[in-house]
Amino acid sequence: MNIPSRVKLVEVGPRDGLQNEKQAVPAAVKIALVHLLQDAGLTEIEVTSFVSPKWVPQMADNAEVMAGIARQAGVRYSVLTPNMQGFLAAAPTRPDEVVVFGAASEAFSQKNINCSIAESIERFRPVVLAAKAAGMAVRGAMSCTVGCPYEGEIAPQRVAYLAGLMKDIGVDHVGVADTIGVGTPRKVQRALEATLQHYDIDHISGHYHDTYGQALANTLASLELGVWNFDTSVAGLGGCPYAKGATGNVATEDVVYLLHGMGIETGIDLDKLIDAGKFISDALGRKSLSRAANALLAKRLG
Repeated sequence: MNIPSRVKLVEVGPRDGLQNEKQAVPAAVKIALVHLLQDAGLTEIEVTSFVSPKWVPQMADNAEVMAGIARQAGVRYSVLTPNMQGFLAAAPTRPDEVVVFGAASEAFSQKNINCSIAESIERFRPVVLAAKAAGMAVRGAMSCTVGCPYEGEIAPQRVAYLAGLMKDIGVDHVGVADTIGVGTPRKVQRALEATLQHYDIDHISGHYHDTYGQALANTLASLELGVWNFDTSVAGLGGCPYAKGATGNVATEDVVYLLHGMGIETGIDLDKLIDAGKFISDALGRKSLSRAANALLAKRLG
């Protein structure tokens, strides 16, 4: 086992977490959340997405949010840009990194973005070239790497195929996402091993949803392979639109509690992180989905 001594977390709550919220979340709240997260020691924050407000109305304030952030040195601010139109809208807001996304499932790709996997990659090619020319990093999100709501289980060779396409167009780093949370440790390890055919261990992230309560087990299984980058979402923000009533992204607080308990450094202040989670949960009028946060908040109250 090659467990890393330090782990880096990409906080996706402000973007992936909030994008499916039905209630409007004011830009000022989103900006305050980013400030609390960076104050807690998060150095990679996925802030917003530049997609059509017709499809994702929650992210319509993307430019306002990017303009409102008091940027900290050493923090990387990323945005989702699914096509050139999105990139051209994002570029003036000066993100440090842009994120493109593809699926390891043909059916999911067709249902989600109305094109095949290969076609989706061709859409991203000019985005990657433009981002690189502007000095921005490019990250690729690979969804449905373990299971798909339409196709069921996804073979590791499909993951390897997608990773190869991402590498071919110049994507620097890829996230291996269990989008619907059906993964278990060995299946997740196989998806990671398939990705390692094209990317080295320093350029792979785990992105796990907790729909079936497997996200922390899958995180541990990834650590055993030496993976040291993970996407997490404060307070467990983000539903899973394909599994009714299911939780979405694994909570950042739960992952930090796990890592610190294993003696793994994160650079994150768990108390301040819990404050950030409480802030956004209160703003949304509901309880945090982080078990560690709820337990430690109860302890604070004594």
